[in-house]
Amino acid sequence: MSGAEFGQQFINALSLGSIYALVAIGLAMVFSILRLINFAHGEALMIGAVFAVLFAERGLPWPVWTLLAVAVTVLGGLIVERVAYRPLRGAPDVTLLLTSLGVSIGLQNGALLTFGSQPRAFPTPEPLLGQILLPGAVQISRVNLVTVLTAISLMVVLTWFVTRTQTGIAMRATAENAMAARLMGININTVIVVAFLLGAALAGVAALLWGARVGRVEYSMGFIPVLKAFVATVIGGFGSIPGAVLGAYILGFGEIFLVALLPDSLTSYRDAFIFSALILILLFRPQGILGSTEPEKI
Repeated sequence: MSGAEFGQQFINALSLGSIYALVAIGLAMVFSILRLINFAHGEALMIGAVFAVLFAERGLPWPVWTLLAVAVTVLGGLIVERVAYRPLRGAPDVTLLLTSLGVSIGLQNGALLTFGSQPRAFPTPEPLLGQILLPGAVQISRVNLVTVLTAISLMVVLTWFVTRTQTGIAMRATAENAMAARLMGININTVIVVAFLLGAALAGVAALLWGARVGRVEYSMGFIPVLKAFVATVIGGFGSIPGAVLGAYILGFGEIFLVALLPDSLTSYRDAFIFSALILILLFRPQGILGSTEPEKI
């Protein structure tokens, strides 16, 4: 592999890992507070992409329909939390898990009925089209560069939020010990709503970046990103936001460089190699790379 090819694959891996990270952060935040594996989080990404297409088809300029798509995604996340999850708070974990699967299937079928089964082209904004030539004959797509810069910027802002603001500190305290946080006067409902709001907002941004990357939108498009984000959070340590980000980039680099280095006859088995590596990681470190080593209290 030449230096130019390595540079291109490196940016591709950063871009893919960045999208996985944006989705994985939402999974990790909700799990750290509610102990809920929110498989419906993938449908938040789908909703954002679907509404981006619907708004763009009505002739709105791209800065407007991108903001509206993210806003609708956030609204959808808040509605799901209020209608589906809040009434079941305190229920057994398996109940919440089955509920998240039910919400996921319900949203997929709702999109199928209203949006249709045929994929539609994603209206990639003009600034994301084309290539950029970097020193060393490295040619990268604009969408990959924008994806990396956007994801890093959002993660920096999120880090500042959870470490420097009162609400962010309350979220960390609730994730550490919800009962103690409640006794200290923290409004748990507010913390949970903020977690869903932030997760849905990041999923909305990921929807736009993923749509621009793959070039199409369909009702089932949220499954693969949320599955890969789930794998990333397991690798990094479920409930750990830094772990989710680390796992996402490990997964992104693994996928891209496996495709680049494996013979053509083996590239179709990329996911098999990825999940085999996941099994090996969990055999030696079941809690994930950055997961807590403390045993759970029963």
